[in-house]
Amino acid sequence: MHFFDYKESKFYADGVSIEKIIREVGTPCYIYSHKTLTRHYHAFDEAFKDMPHLVCYSVKANSNIAILKTFVKEGSGFDIVSGGELYRALKAGANPKKIVYSGVGKREDEIEYALRTGILMFNVESPEELRALNEIAGRLKKKASFAIRVNPDVDPKTHPYISTGLKKNKFGIETNQAIKEYVYAKSHLKNLIPFGVDCHIGSQITQLSPFIDALNKTREIIVILRREGVDVQYLDIGGGLGITYKDEDAPHPSKYGKVVINETKTLGVTLIFEPGRVMVGNAGILVAKVLYTKYGMEKNFIVVDAAMNDLARPSLYGSYHSIKSVNKQNSAPAMIADVVGPICESGDFFAKDREISAFQSGDLMAIMSAGAYGFSMSSNYNSRPRAAEVMVKGNRFYIIRDRESYKDLIKGEKIPKDRR
Repeated sequence: MHFFDYKESKFYADGVSIEKIIREVGTPCYIYSHKTLTRHYHAFDEAFKDMPHLVCYSVKANSNIAILKTFVKEGSGFDIVSGGELYRALKAGANPKKIVYSGVGKREDEIEYALRTGILMFNVESPEELRALNEIAGRLKKKASFAIRVNPDVDPKTHPYISTGLKKNKFGIETNQAIKEYVYAKSHLKNLIPFGVDCHIGSQITQLSPFIDALNKTREIIVILRREGVDVQYLDIGGGLGITYKDEDAPHPSKYGKVVINETKTLGVTLIFEPGRVMVGNAGILVAKVLYTKYGMEKNFIVVDAAMNDLARPSLYGSYHSIKSVNKQNSAPAMIADVVGPICESGDFFAKDREISAFQSGDLMAIMSAGAYGFSMSSNYNSRPRAAEVMVKGNRFYIIRDRESYKDLIKGEKIPKDRR
């Protein structure tokens, strides 16, 4: 559920009209609903109230520090995949003991940064990384708590680009090898503490059966590890719970919670979750202004001032995002059209062959469910300044990231002296 809706003919975020925001901020613009963010956090957290657990919001989904601060205030921890995400989380006031560090390619300087910060745990993804972590921790005279990300070879039934739990994916270590690495670390890697088991199978998962399959395999691993004298305390089952973009029947966190608790209640572990999309996906929209409408023999196009550099998901995955008129008073008949941006790529689109209102030049449209992997994946392709970001809270709104300027585009660039 989200708090973007019409009041009479005007589209609102919480208690503020989108038109009012755009008059001050301009387009393209990301707008986030504070009420939706907090509602989604508590819906997820409450689903596990009867089990020791820690919710670690996945920073990669949307890393604006105002959003991170919102989750900090609600009690959230964080799942990070880079030193930059650690920096952001700390700037937002995160408790280091509620931070887990995932990702297949942690650099030495990033590992040092996380060790000095005192994070809860590293989710290790390869034998070489495990040994590097031990060496770096020893050099710093610290002990590093770790979990191995186990690849359970479970099909998450999602887009192949966001599947992470199959043998052919780059993530994690296969089950038998992971067990051997735990036993080896216990005996030979003295600067490490085996703290947990990690398993994350993918993103935008809308069925519960893949989670059950992964939990069954992970539970067996914990039993074997304890038999080998490796007494892990945490089970990190990642994120991946999907949302509704179009007509997906995504399970509510309460249903997900019942399944997870049923599968893990006898293990005596603290559960760690890394939700991202389910927390922020439907809490944000991208607002664009219509520039032109092109009518052709075979295709019609609605050209807007947002582009694939602002929201890459349709171009990358063919993803569906609902599109709404910010002002319902537009009474023009529906048309079949592509909604496209100004970038010089045929893949620059938000909708293909969509039945949609016949927008006019200057009209505003809201591209829905853009809160996750929207701004965080945006770029400056075609030298386009990145969009502004706004947080709406009650009847007020706040600019939480200024729109980039042309000057920002060349920040850090230098012309060599002999070329001036």
